[in-house]
Amino acid sequence: MNYWLIKSEPSAYSWEQFLKDKQTFWNGVRNYAARNNLKAMKKGDLAFFYHSNEGLCVVGIAKVVKEYTPDKTATEGEWYGVDFAPYKTLKKPVTLEQMKKEPLLKTMELIRISRLSVSKVTDKEFDKILLMSETK
Repeated sequence: MNYWLIKSEPSAYSWEQFLKDKQTFWNGVRNYAARNNLKAMKKGDLAFFYHSNEGLCVVGIAKVVKEYTPDKTATEGEWYGVDFAPYKTLKKPVTLEQMKKEPLLKTMELIRISRLSVSKVTDKEFDKILLMSETK
């Protein structure tokens, strides 16, 4: 299994809305590195759901329920989306500030490549954030 992080501004699409929807097609990604990460996702992979711009924290975990398919919102180019379902709400959100202070997370893509909307997360990073959130 691989781990990922997906970002959304809560005013555009929040964790709470995701829980209500029960599933969503993650589209609108227009960055090649993020697109390639979407294409690399496999059914069953887990992704941290990160509130960007407002909140700046990991609030939950999403699960890939359907691998990449074309993003029909794209007017040009080859862009893709992935279907996610909520997997688990974190007991405590983990803030960007907390992550930046954690030595184990200093090389995390979220911190190194902050503009990337879909990023890889290592096993150790995933486990550390779960520990910080008090979620098992």
